Amino acid sequence: MKLDTEDDIIAVRRRVRDIAEMRKFDTFATAAITTATSELARNVIVHAGKGVAWIEEVSDGVHIGVRIVFEDQGPGISDIARVLAGGYSTARSMGLGVSGSRRLVDVFDIESKPGEGTKVTVLKWKRF
Repeated sequence: MKLDTEDDIIAVRRRVRDIAEMRKFDTFATAAITTATSELARNVIVHAGKGVAWIEEVSDGVHIGVRIVFEDQGPGISDIARVLAGGYSTARSMGLGVSGSRRLVDVFDIESKPGEGTKVTVLKWKRF
């Protein structure tokens, strides 16, 4: 899904929430993955101007989950550790979007190179 506008953030967030609800994720897990999706989608637009999000249902043979990959061709992140620690932002915000999203999901991966963009992958498993 494209990420260019506020409406795109809403659409990606809605799609992730719909998958979580359809797969009967509990209320906390649904809220967690929906919130992380919203924060990370917003980061794409704020820091890169535009990007994409891929959403997929996944299974490891026992558990089911939802994975979202956010990718942009923006300025990249020069100090990933600082961003993950929280409180760091280049956009005059509180700097809690990435670090907060990391705490809300079960799997979090970030790849970034200055001048080449950023790719963030998150996954939330359904709790039994």
